[in-house]
Amino acid sequence: MAKEKMVEQITSMEEDFGQWYTDVVKKAELVDYSGVKGCMIIRPYGYAIWENIQKDLDARFKKLGHENVYMPMFIPESLLQKEKDHVEGFAPECAVVTIGGQTQLAERLIVRPTSETLFCEHYKDIIHSYRDLPKLYNQWCNVVRWEKTTRPFLRTSEFLWQEGHTMHATEEEARQETLQMLKVYEDFYRETLAIPAITGQKTEKEKFAGAVETYTIEPMMHNGVALQGGTTHYFGTGFAEAFDITFTDRDNTVKHPHQTSWGVSTRMIGAIIMAHGDNNGLILPPRVAPIQVVIIPAAQHKEGVLEAANALKDKLLDAGLRVKLDDSDNSAGWKFSQYEMKGVPVRLEIGPRDIANNSCVLVSRVTREKKFVSLDNIEAEVQAMLDQVHNELSARVEQNLAEKTFVARNHEEFLDIAANHPGYIKAMWCGETACEDQLKDETGGVKSRCIPFNEEKLSDVCACCGKPAKHMVVWGRQY
Repeated sequence: MAKEKMVEQITSMEEDFGQWYTDVVKKAELVDYSGVKGCMIIRPYGYAIWENIQKDLDARFKKLGHENVYMPMFIPESLLQKEKDHVEGFAPECAVVTIGGQTQLAERLIVRPTSETLFCEHYKDIIHSYRDLPKLYNQWCNVVRWEKTTRPFLRTSEFLWQEGHTMHATEEEARQETLQMLKVYEDFYRETLAIPAITGQKTEKEKFAGAVETYTIEPMMHNGVALQGGTTHYFGTGFAEAFDITFTDRDNTVKHPHQTSWGVSTRMIGAIIMAHGDNNGLILPPRVAPIQVVIIPAAQHKEGVLEAANALKDKLLDAGLRVKLDDSDNSAGWKFSQYEMKGVPVRLEIGPRDIANNSCVLVSRVTREKKFVSLDNIEAEVQAMLDQVHNELSARVEQNLAEKTFVARNHEEFLDIAANHPGYIKAMWCGETACEDQLKDETGGVKSRCIPFNEEKLSDVCACCGKPAKHMVVWGRQY
């Protein structure tokens, strides 16, 4: 009989973080590579994570009054050209359709990289009066940005996301919406993904093409590299003016509405992998894990074991938990390794001795702590361990963020930290794009992440040029 193949080895993250990430993504069966360069096949386990993310966020959006719509995939080139800054920002990444069937198209079509222009074209037809406002629309869809260098979830030519597009009667309402949706993202990252993160405003250089202001959430990955986790944008009336969208206000004057947009994508799955994973594979936050608890029967060939395991499964399913019972003929050791690698938060072990004692064993994926618990209160015990896993993951990310955030008070300190200490750098900035460019060039890629809402005054001068400082900025390398 051939020896059973155990779970394949994953490259150590300390040895090669990039290869570790690729190994986890593939061996945990999240994605597979497709025949189109830069496009990924999201496998059922990976897609189930996305479905849980989508369900949670969608409920948050709807609670605030947002409605889901669907816009076309194609944008006529003339439509994209209407907002100058916007088209310039996206032109290098656009995929263009020139032939339909066997006919050369009279006008080229852009496969949507984002949908501001499509929403504006629609809003022009349906907004006429202050009574039509606000318009709080959101779209769940795919978009295409022709990336040169790709990596599953983090940067792909096609990805899934949500994009909110709203119109408001006043600047105050639109600005409030922009900040409110950033708070929704911040809460979601912390409460659901167990990822506390820095939030703030992007600099002029880093803001979204066509926006007046861009805000961002910037979670730190285990290796100290930033991931732009989601953005919200205040557009002012720029798009409304370009598309001639007007409404008659209460005072009977004709005005342009104020616009926002906001979005997060399947990149969040990359954040989960890199913020929480370890050298045994994934660790999934319980609130998005496709399987929250896996039941592993011991000596399952013995009388009563599978019956007890199935009864436990039903009990936990009735409690609203996502459960899998693995009654395959693989060994217990194989199963332990397999579900560790797939990041299942809680493992439940039950065998003849446990059944005799009316108990089972719960094991945390994070701490590997084993806990013997009574079957009488199993639903509460499993839920308590799931909450413990969430809190432990959150605390680890918080600690990693604190340990890998450094302060630079001058140019020399900035360059030294960038060269020797992976992580974020807090440093003062004069407000000039030239200093951003210089620091990026000198450090080989350290960029401004955001001007955080909780700015500190670290010194009076810019850490690059020594001129009077205007803001404290969080700097870092990014995926």
